[in-house]
Amino acid sequence: MRRLLFTICLSVASLWGCATATAATFNVAESGLAQPLVFVAYGDMRFTDPSNTSASNPRARQALVVKIAAERPAAIFINGDITYHGIAADYDVFRQESEPWRAQQLRVYPALGNHEFSGCLESSCLEHWWSAFPELRGKRWYSVALGSRVLVLALDSDTSLLPGSEQDLWLEKELGSLASTVRVVLIVLHHPPVADVQTQKLVDHNPRPNEEALAVTLARIAHGSAARFVVSAGHIHNYERLERNGIEYLVSGGGGAHPYDIDRTPADSYQSTDFPNYHYVRFELSPGQLVGQMIRLEDGDAAAPAHWEVKDHFEISLTP
Repeated sequence: MRRLLFTICLSVASLWGCATATAATFNVAESGLAQPLVFVAYGDMRFTDPSNTSASNPRARQALVVKIAAERPAAIFINGDITYHGIAADYDVFRQESEPWRAQQLRVYPALGNHEFSGCLESSCLEHWWSAFPELRGKRWYSVALGSRVLVLALDSDTSLLPGSEQDLWLEKELGSLASTVRVVLIVLHHPPVADVQTQKLVDHNPRPNEEALAVTLARIAHGSAARFVVSAGHIHNYERLERNGIEYLVSGGGGAHPYDIDRTPADSYQSTDFPNYHYVRFELSPGQLVGQMIRLEDGDAAAPAHWEVKDHFEISLTP
């Protein structure tokens, strides 16, 4: 039986096998992936006591879990704030409400957010995190190879991403040894490197120097690379899509947390005025392109939300 939430390459005889094209932390063999390859990215669920409807909308976050399970994606990448306070009770709710993912034996790869540390000392919060995701014990950032064509880096934006930092050096090493077969690099982290800069609303959620430094690093590395780079961040409880230096930057913070209204800048490719944007992003990889769709829950405040729409669609051409 596949291990709960994570699939790990233990040996060449393991259930899923090992991919040898990259030296990622976790590898999923091409033979273990359905075609076309579909994976999901989103975040900011804030799993917590369902009676707390101010921090998070339990109906919306539960509906998203069920809908994503129905997609049967090869992997779910979470860009942080899985829990509201990072305490054991929140992770209990996460386990209960994510049962549809376990029923489908889905792979789930999370990144740390700031709310993973909001209700306990860092050491205790990390212990809760590693108890929920034991395969990550001792790691605050890591990489995942989905077959030979997709490499995902889950980063910790609570830790320095500045040039010369431990995480930056690790990132440089991972991206400096990309296999020639890799066509998509997905970066998953909580705080956004690029977003609609706010002048009146949520100014404290604007991109910070820590993540802006990451954007500079990625622009340098992506230049001339055969792979296309996509970044999925959260922290802002809405959806945004901006392109910079050939890199697609997504804000996908619609996992259920209290929604944030924003002022959209002209650079944002998503200009809909619909609100709130409870959603996830669905990616589908084919030989020549990566297709992204923002799947929005239309009736998140309904007693039984169940209406969905594709509110954004984008295509990224890939080299053969």
